[in-house]
Amino acid sequence: MFRTPDFIRKRGPVLTPDMVPYDCALTFNAGIARGKDGGYIMLFRNDYGFCRKDFDDFYAGISDNTVPKTNLGMAISPDGLRWTVKEKPVFSLTGNGIIRPYDPRITAWDDGTFGLCFAVDTTDGTRGGIAVTKDFEHFDIKSISVPVNRNMVLFPEKINGEYVRLERPFLTGNRNHSIWLSRSPDLIHWGESELVLASRDVPFANLKIGPGAPPVRTPQGWLTLFHAVEDQKTPFRSWHRDWFSEYYTGIMLLDLENPSEILAIADIPLIVPEEKYELDGFRGGVVFPGGLIAEPDGTAKIYYGAADTVECLAEAKIGDLIDFCFEHNNLKP
Repeated sequence: MFRTPDFIRKRGPVLTPDMVPYDCALTFNAGIARGKDGGYIMLFRNDYGFCRKDFDDFYAGISDNTVPKTNLGMAISPDGLRWTVKEKPVFSLTGNGIIRPYDPRITAWDDGTFGLCFAVDTTDGTRGGIAVTKDFEHFDIKSISVPVNRNMVLFPEKINGEYVRLERPFLTGNRNHSIWLSRSPDLIHWGESELVLASRDVPFANLKIGPGAPPVRTPQGWLTLFHAVEDQKTPFRSWHRDWFSEYYTGIMLLDLENPSEILAIADIPLIVPEEKYELDGFRGGVVFPGGLIAEPDGTAKIYYGAADTVECLAEAKIGDLIDFCFEHNNLKP
């Protein structure tokens, strides 16, 4: 049985559906960045068009309204803890077989622009998109991948003159659903892909892994969160009653110049679903990291979706996160 280490301070939900001033059932899997004014910006996944009773009715054979609609909402905060949601959603996609965008991640660049990664469900499979924005009102979509790929995150700076992203293509065989790295000269053309971490090498994942928040530069390497999924024998308390998958947050350090190389990786989870808001919701037993903010005082803010229902905050010292990688290092000699 895993447990969250004591140096992680869980602050609980910071964004819940009742804070959203438009149709909303679930608020989770958000991307977070520091804004130009020193505050914080959040883009969150907003699922709507159904409620918990619809699932109760579905299992009772009364209703089949269990397919969500999704757009991306925006919230702002002066301190990363108290959030105010904008009056209407800021991002959605339609046309060309697109069903919905979801699971945004935000990368802040030094030139004042932001990179947005998002997943896209389409009639031909799941794809991963990249857009650029300056104001979170106008989004310049640079690329949308071929199926099947998602969970993309951009590094906050170019490495050896190229943009770099982590991604999770859907694979087959013994490298099923693992983390890869790709490079691009322009955010449009992607290649030079390398395997970073295979799911078979993560002791707390028997199903899949994927990138979490955009990596953060430290003197020791790129501090990088990922999610890891382990199927359980009994279902969680959920709207979705046959949900057996437990999501953990893992952590690793990647080489600053060659981020396809892992310097250290913890062989136990960093964050484990333990609290009621992590265990009981749309899909219980889920902690899904989407934001990692390094503060000037050495604190890290870790934002994660809990139970696919609310967005939460945990805090830790960056030094403790790095030590955790090395103290529980799973790298083979």
